[in-house]
Amino acid sequence: MGVRPAEHVVTGLSDRFVTEVERLASELVTLAEVGVDVTDIGEGSHRGVPGGLRRVPLLADGWFYVLPLSRCRLIAVTRVVPPFTDC
Repeated sequence: MGVRPAEHVVTGLSDRFVTEVERLASELVTLAEVGVDVTDIGEGSHRGVPGGLRRVPLLADGWFYVLPLSRCRLIAVTRVVPPFTDC
């Protein structure tokens, strides 16, 4: 089963961005499945501190936010911000 962000998170974004978010989210799931602590991926609200909402780079100067919830075995994509040149 593939990873698919909820429509309200990606509405209005091009297929290119949605596909890239899906690819990166799938990689996070794969890493979590093999035991990598994904609560420290990207940048959090406190530099170097794992947990909480994480900002993950997306393409040139875009990003997306994920909330890795290890106990629930869930990685929630909460917001996608495309590169400003593509808005």
